[in-house]
Amino acid sequence: MKTKRVLVYEWKAYLYYDIYEALGSLGYTIDKMRMKLMNYDVDPAFAMAMEKKIRENDYDFVFSVNFFPQIAEVCHDMDLVYASWACDSPLISMYNEAVFYDTNRIFHFDRAREIEFYSMGIKNLWHLPLASNPKRLMTCARALSESGRYEKYDISFVGRMYEKNSYDVIKDKLDPYTRGYLDSAITAQSRLWGSNITDLIMTSDMMVRLSENFDLKKSPGSFSNLGLIFDTTVIGFKVAYEARVRVLNELSVEFPHDVTLFTSDRTDDLQMVRNMGSADYMTEVPYINNMSRINLNLTIPNIRTGIPLRVWDILGAGGFCLTNYQEELEEYFTDGKDLAWFKSDEELLDKAKYYLNHESEREKIAIRGREALTELGDYRDRMSEMLTVI
Repeated sequence: MKTKRVLVYEWKAYLYYDIYEALGSLGYTIDKMRMKLMNYDVDPAFAMAMEKKIRENDYDFVFSVNFFPQIAEVCHDMDLVYASWACDSPLISMYNEAVFYDTNRIFHFDRAREIEFYSMGIKNLWHLPLASNPKRLMTCARALSESGRYEKYDISFVGRMYEKNSYDVIKDKLDPYTRGYLDSAITAQSRLWGSNITDLIMTSDMMVRLSENFDLKKSPGSFSNLGLIFDTTVIGFKVAYEARVRVLNELSVEFPHDVTLFTSDRTDDLQMVRNMGSADYMTEVPYINNMSRINLNLTIPNIRTGIPLRVWDILGAGGFCLTNYQEELEEYFTDGKDLAWFKSDEELLDKAKYYLNHESEREKIAIRGREALTELGDYRDRMSEMLTVI
């Protein structure tokens, strides 16, 4: 009987541990390639190394978290299936001609992006939400809880603040009209939870104005544009910064000393928020999610409709999740039953106060949230679904 074998390109993405466990349970032998891709689109040395590895082994397919055009090129040339699962949105690397290859099997957690690429004529593309590994998460949470070395938290948020963003670097170079226009748009978008206006911001006139200040360099085959790059890497990160600073400060005023942040970023603009520094994703974050009375999810606006990994991690660890509204939440969860969501700053403050004062109800929601994952499937289920089309 032929051994099932997959070559996985590994980089610093959180999903790999659980994906490896899932593929192993499905009978796959996993070979890992950790050579750094110096350029996602074109890297001759990487391509040569991957081609050599594929020639020397009999792989069923190649896999990576997120899509890489150079890997797609190699697999297309060698007539081998390349499967990728996007956990970031948007993926600038997908805006490349290599995305059209028939050897690709592309899975995306953000349905809005899946629809966008499908409308371009890409057929080997499927929507696949992210997942959780409740067994691992609960084991980690219990281990730290029993150690007695960690405290409990009322309201916590684990994630980046994006205080180092490109907009703050370039804003003083913009003419007064462009600066004023973008400042207003950023403020407006930062207050819109679950809806997005940044696509409307990038008008043809604004593109002309921005092109006077930016020289967009693209690799051969790339069909990304200034609007996409600016919206994602400049506007999106600045909006996330403005929104996260504002709501964490609002919560800390309402609940003094009860708001805890876990980040390695600078937090000079935060008032009464405790910053505990970064937390290890594999060992500490499950405990934080399990032992916080309220776990916040604040989605970066670049993710249009999809459910971020943070939500799956919170629920899998048995935690109560209070998240901003995302369209796809309604496909899998019920507000006030499996988790809670908000559509405005005011609703966030109201629900935080309500659930802090209603312990039993909050705990029941956390239990139901974890139970919901049993029906929605774990990483093994996601990989099984992926394999049916590979």
